[in-house]
Amino acid sequence: MLSTDDLRFVCALAGQPSLSATARLLDVTPSSVTQRLQTIEDKLRLKLADRLGRGIALTEQGQILAERAQAILADMEALHLTLHGQRDELAGRLRVLAPMGFGSAHIAPLVARFRAQHPALAFELELSDRPNLRLHEGWDLVIHIGALRESSLRQQVLARNRRYLCAAPSYLARHGFPQKLEDLAGHACLALRENEEDATRWKLLPPGASQYRTLRIEPALACNDGRVIKQWALEGHGIMLRSEWDVASELRSGALCRLLPDHRLSEADIVALLPATAQQRPARTRRFVDFLKQEFARPAWLEEG
Repeated sequence: MLSTDDLRFVCALAGQPSLSATARLLDVTPSSVTQRLQTIEDKLRLKLADRLGRGIALTEQGQILAERAQAILADMEALHLTLHGQRDELAGRLRVLAPMGFGSAHIAPLVARFRAQHPALAFELELSDRPNLRLHEGWDLVIHIGALRESSLRQQVLARNRRYLCAAPSYLARHGFPQKLEDLAGHACLALRENEEDATRWKLLPPGASQYRTLRIEPALACNDGRVIKQWALEGHGIMLRSEWDVASELRSGALCRLLPDHRLSEADIVALLPATAQQRPARTRRFVDFLKQEFARPAWLEEG
């Protein structure tokens, strides 16, 4: 007898070109995918997939099982939602993708709070600073910060977010404050490599200017983890460009100093990326987005300290 987990596995397998791709989707090892497939085939005494080089192709029996599995899981989900809908209760599974730093500090606590209010709801939160938005179909909601290249997803702003240039007083005591954009070329700059942005291009709008100017930096230190970049800056190793949500507390305390405050940097609003039409969004997704908007109406990073 197949379990619902078996059915979900078959559906995942059917949507991927290879066992390794299925492993990445499920966040498991390729060997465990191979073993799981063999176990299901042994249960059914049927071959469900043929190995074709590095890829796979479902057999006729595998295709029939995948189609029926999708229908069965959809019916189970609909039944679950109908039963809980009688009590105006959110149910089902909500899959959320968010940036590592922001997601850990601000999304994860809100996920737990929302789940406590709706016990029949299950969450899956994945944190990544290099999300593949081309594979957004697997997520009900994607939290994104900063510029977004072309996407079929609709954006809803959750919170406004500015970016600042900042450095520690100890660094500025040794190297002085930059007075204009060109001065940054003589300073140690820290680059955060995340998303698909070019971390070596800093865009600033000088006072009185109508167009942004781009400065190409040569990073003294670079990393793909914002926590490392921030720690380097706090230790006096250079100048960084960071979001307000991450440095507001340190700017208030004086642990970091804002640089070129009369220059405007490109904004990096915190947005929710959603399917294009509201009809494609379950009630649990809509309600969670509304909850996030309400919480971010007074962002925690502006009230801390």
